[in-house]
Amino acid sequence: MPAEVQRLAVLFDSPDEEWRSMDLVGQMLMRHLRQDHPLTVQPEAVVPRMRHRMRKLPGIGSTKAAFQADRLLLRFGDYPSWLRANRARFDLFHIVDSSYSQLVNELPADRTVVTCHDLDTFRCLIEPERYRRGKLFRAMTKRILSGLQQAAHVTCDSGATRDEIRKYSLLPAERMTVVYNAAHPAYSAAPDVDADGVMERLLGPVDSRAVDLLHVGSVIPRKRIDVVLEVFAAVCRRFPRSRLIRVGGPLTKTQHELVRKLSVRDGIVTLPFLQPKELAAVYRRAAVVLQPSEAEGFGLPVVEALACGSPVVASDLAVLREVGGEAAAYCPVGEITAWSDAVLRLIEVRLDSRPGWEAIRTSCLRQASRFSWSEYARKMVQIYSHTACSDGSCVSTLQTSTNGKSFSISR
Repeated sequence: MPAEVQRLAVLFDSPDEEWRSMDLVGQMLMRHLRQDHPLTVQPEAVVPRMRHRMRKLPGIGSTKAAFQADRLLLRFGDYPSWLRANRARFDLFHIVDSSYSQLVNELPADRTVVTCHDLDTFRCLIEPERYRRGKLFRAMTKRILSGLQQAAHVTCDSGATRDEIRKYSLLPAERMTVVYNAAHPAYSAAPDVDADGVMERLLGPVDSRAVDLLHVGSVIPRKRIDVVLEVFAAVCRRFPRSRLIRVGGPLTKTQHELVRKLSVRDGIVTLPFLQPKELAAVYRRAAVVLQPSEAEGFGLPVVEALACGSPVVASDLAVLREVGGEAAAYCPVGEITAWSDAVLRLIEVRLDSRPGWEAIRTSCLRQASRFSWSEYARKMVQIYSHTACSDGSCVSTLQTSTNGKSFSISR
């Protein structure tokens, strides 16, 4: 163990990108390092803001291309530049999102830890026949991957992600550790008068005989919104008073066409971005939470739902079984009949068997309790300590604080 407190830079994504799951990891890590390990590490959150260069230009400023250009200038210009000027202030570095691994190239790699949530960033390199991208994109991705491969240690959200990294021979096993994420502490089976009241105003009073299905997540192809819609249509045929509550982005044109084909438009409620307490209130109302993705790095909605005592039907993926354990039900990806049958069985238990429903809820809460941010921080501190002393010596500390123009630094 280091003899003195280590100055740790926790390197966040830009909040302008709105990767809320990445923000959650950084925020919960900071909270528990400060609360539980003040004598081991002195963490500072480095939170970069995008400079609106392209978005200030007349005519193109509001386009997606302008946002992407500013995003690349931050990731490959401003952020690396700031780190080169400030890296001497820190003893250790933790990049909380592996899609920012290009930053390792600007840091002392032997004192840098990276968290890898999944391999989506690197698909164009590891599966080029399936994920075709241009030369410039591939070149940027190679730089990100080279940073990841130089890091002293890489933590993975799941054993499934670690095993996939090993499958493609991207990193040796001894430089990887599985450290599970957890749900935000707001996700709980306990009622919250304020948040429950907000949801009652949006969704109406709770009706124990009505059926609300819930999907939380984006509408990108791997989330399989088609499965959500098909299953909802099957449930409506059996229980006409059903609703599908969606928390995520607007449906695509193709998904809207499927909604029209299935004649389920009137039963779908799309909610805006919700704070954790409010989303927890939605989970608590749900009869079943659907997670039909064909690929995931962790499956945060699964552990959130379980923490609220809400049953989950998920795709039969290794990573989702890691998270859901025996508390969730699993179906083959895309097999609508199996999905519909599993969801209908849970609804019947909810409506007809109070003891059976309570047993399901108890199993959900027990499984969710396996994941905690305090344990996450404890394991990370072990990794930091090993990294700090990997060369046989431990670095000393110096308390200092500097704010960059486009960066927010907080302890």
